[in-house]
Amino acid sequence: MAKYFDVHPDNPQRRSIDQVVGIVREGGLIAYPTDSCFALGCQLGNKDGIDRIRAIRHLDDRHHFTLVCRDFAQLGQFVHVNNAVFRAIKASTPGSYTFILPATKEVPRRLLHPKKKTVGVRIPDHVVAQALLADLGEPMLSSTLLLPDREEPLTQGWEIKDELDHVLDAVIDSGDCGTEPTTVVDFSEDEPEIVRRGAGDPSRFE
Repeated sequence: MAKYFDVHPDNPQRRSIDQVVGIVREGGLIAYPTDSCFALGCQLGNKDGIDRIRAIRHLDDRHHFTLVCRDFAQLGQFVHVNNAVFRAIKASTPGSYTFILPATKEVPRRLLHPKKKTVGVRIPDHVVAQALLADLGEPMLSSTLLLPDREEPLTQGWEIKDELDHVLDAVIDSGDCGTEPTTVVDFSEDEPEIVRRGAGDPSRFE
């Protein structure tokens, strides 16, 4: 049964954030708000958490998981970024973008795209997500909370708790965070490719 945390969107309660991070560190899977929509999250090396996300979303091994990072310095530990890409990403973060980039050796192999050896990274512009990442001290492995039989992500914490109570360990509710997922930009080749148009303005990468 998932624990339910009602967290203030602008001043998240430290005690609640600490409790959720404790659940993540103990191998738990959480649903948490971001600047685009709710996401599923677990610790980076949590194989069971990855398997649970795949099961909830019916994902195959070609799906790009996302490392949600606190800041650009952290992001740079997990992906290779050249100067041109650095400038483009720096100008767009924090924000509602996911960037696909070649992974460094810091990324567990099971998270990589099997052929490209790439991984998704993002820096959210959301107070509660940032509080979680600051407390955790490392990126959180994440995936948009979009169920396989739905056209749009779930938007209410109570709704997520009600529907996924049996497969999650915690739900953070800090109000409605929208239905539009991130804009996904693939920087693994010479030219950026917009893979998904979402909440972030894609025009700067066209």
